[in-house]
Amino acid sequence: MSNKSHQRNDDKDNKFNKIAIAVTVVLVVVLIIGGYFIFFHNKDNKINEEEKDVAYTSLIKQISDGEIEKIEMTVGSTTVKVKEKNNEEEKEVIIPSTQAFVELIQEKVAEGNNIELIQNPENIILRIGETLLGLVPTLMLVALFVLVFKMQGLGDKGKVYDATTAKEKVKFDDVAGLDEEKQEMIEIVQFLKEPEKFVEMGAKVPKGVLLYGKPGTGKTLIAKAIAGEANVPFISMSGSEFIEMFAGLGASRVRKLFEKARKVAPCIVFIDEIDAIGSRRTNASGAESENNQTLNQLLVEMDGFEKDEGIIILAATNRPEMLDKALLRPGRFDRQITINVPDKKGREAILKIHSKGKKVAEDVRLDNLAEDTAGLTGAELANILNEAAIIATIEKHEAITNEDLDEAFKKVTVGLQKTSRIYSEKDKRITAFHEAGHAVVSKYLPTQDPVKEISIIPRGMAGGYTMNRTTEDKNYISKTEMEERLVVLMAGRAAEKIVINDISTGASNDFEVATKIAKDMVTVYGMSDVVGTISINVERDPYELQLLGDKYADVIGAEVKILLDAAYARAQKIILDHMDKLNAVAETLLEKETIGEKEFDEIFK
Repeated sequence: MSNKSHQRNDDKDNKFNKIAIAVTVVLVVVLIIGGYFIFFHNKDNKINEEEKDVAYTSLIKQISDGEIEKIEMTVGSTTVKVKEKNNEEEKEVIIPSTQAFVELIQEKVAEGNNIELIQNPENIILRIGETLLGLVPTLMLVALFVLVFKMQGLGDKGKVYDATTAKEKVKFDDVAGLDEEKQEMIEIVQFLKEPEKFVEMGAKVPKGVLLYGKPGTGKTLIAKAIAGEANVPFISMSGSEFIEMFAGLGASRVRKLFEKARKVAPCIVFIDEIDAIGSRRTNASGAESENNQTLNQLLVEMDGFEKDEGIIILAATNRPEMLDKALLRPGRFDRQITINVPDKKGREAILKIHSKGKKVAEDVRLDNLAEDTAGLTGAELANILNEAAIIATIEKHEAITNEDLDEAFKKVTVGLQKTSRIYSEKDKRITAFHEAGHAVVSKYLPTQDPVKEISIIPRGMAGGYTMNRTTEDKNYISKTEMEERLVVLMAGRAAEKIVINDISTGASNDFEVATKIAKDMVTVYGMSDVVGTISINVERDPYELQLLGDKYADVIGAEVKILLDAAYARAQKIILDHMDKLNAVAETLLEKETIGEKEFDEIFK
C-alpha cells in the first residue's frame, strides 16, 4: 500500500465527515422549516376548537335536516368549515373521507337542499411542511446507520507508512542512543527480509515485541526504523482508537486491523499505548467488559498467525506492569525490550542528528549540552534544539549560538522566563535567600552536583531556580545521596526561617518532591531500619498497604516524617555554620538577579 493510497484513505475520511455534517445540517433545516410551516398554519387557522368543533355524525344530521347553509373545504384536508343558517359563527368538523363527503353534499343538493359548497385549492405550504417532517424519521435512520457503519470500523483502520514507496525512509542510522536495542531488532529485520531461511531451519521468530520506557524515548521511531530497514509496510494504530462507547466495536476494529495486515504482509503492526486495551482483565461490567472483549480478540488474532505469514507485532507502553499476563506469554509478545533514556554518548548522537538542517555556529559544543542534559529523552533533546532555532531566529542571529542553546535548555526544563512580572522588594529578598539556601547547602554536601546557575528571575511557575550541572549518568542512587537531596530541598525553607524569621509558600514544590523521595525510600527502596526491607508501591496497587495492616501505615508515616525533620535540621545547621556565604550569595542575587557557576565558586574562595 503506497502513501498515495494512504492519502486516498484520508480523503475518504474527510469526505465522510463532510457528508455527515451535511446530513446533520439538512436534518436541522428540515425540522425548522417543517415546524415553522405547520406552526404558523395551525396558528392562523385554529379557531377556539373547544367551542366550535362539532362531531361528524351531528353534521350529517344537520345537513339532512336542512340546517346547514354553507360548507367550505380545502383539497387534501380532512377538516371542513360549516355555517349554520341561524348562526353567524363558523365551526370546524373533521371528516373521515373527503370523496364520500363531497358525494353526500352533491346528493343533498340534488334533492333540493340549498347548501353552498366551496372547494378551495390545496394548501401548498402546509403540504410542504408535512412532507418535510415526514422525511425526518427517514433521515434520522440514515444518519444513525452511517454513524454505526463508520464506528464499526468497516472502512480502513490504521495509519499506513509504506517503507517500500516512501521517499524518506526511517532507518537505524536515524535512531541514535539506542545501539543495544537496535541490535535486538536486527533479527526481526532479517526475518522480514528473508523469512524462508528461518522456516527452513525450523526457527520460530517472535510474533510480538513489546517496547516500554518513558514517553519520548523513541519507541515509535525505532518501530518505523525496523519497517524502513526491512522495506515493508508499517501499520500504526493507538490503543485508544479501539475503544468506543458501543460494545463490541473494539473487537471489530482489532479484526479489521489484522485483516488489513494479512493483505499487505509481510508487514509490521504497531500498537501504541497498548495498555489502553491490554490492561489486566477483570470481572467488571460496562467499560471494563468492553476492554476485556477487545483484549480477548487481540489475543485470538495473535494466536491465529501462521508462522510464515510475515507479520510482526510491535507494541509500546509506558506502563508494562498494567498489562495482562496472557499478553506477555511466549507465542504472543515473546520479547520485552526496555527503551531507556540515553546516556551522555547517546545524547550527543541524538543532538547531532537533530542538528542536521539547522544553522549551528562553529563554536557550539553539543558535547557540553549532552553533559548537562542527563535524564532527558530524545524527544526533549529534539525540542531543545528546535527551541534554540526559534530563539536564534527571533534574536536575528546568523546561526544557533551557545547562548541560544542555554536559553532553550532552561525554557524546556524550567519554564519560560518572565522578565515583565513585577515583584516587590520583599518577595525578591525572600526568593534570593531561598535560592541561596539551596545553593550554599548543596555546596557543602559531597554527593550533590556542582551548582551551575542561580536566578531569582521567575520561570514558569517558579519564582526563582537553582540549577545543578550533572557530572555523570547514574544508574543507581545511594541512600546517602537521597538523604542529602532531602537536605538541599529543605534548605530553601530553612534559609527563609533563619534570615527573615518568617516562612512563605515558595517551598511548596520543594516539600512535594522531598515527601515523594522520603516516601519512596521507606516504601519502595527498603531504606528504613524500622519498616524493613519491603517494597510497597501504593500508586500501582492501593491495596498493598492493607495487606500489612493499619499498624504499618502509622509506622511508614512516622518514618517519612523522621527523614524530613532530620533533613530540615541538618539544612539549618549548615546554613548557620556558613551564614557569611549565604548572605554573600543572596546579596549578589539581589544585585545581579542571576549568578553563573564561576561567580558562585568565587564567593567560596
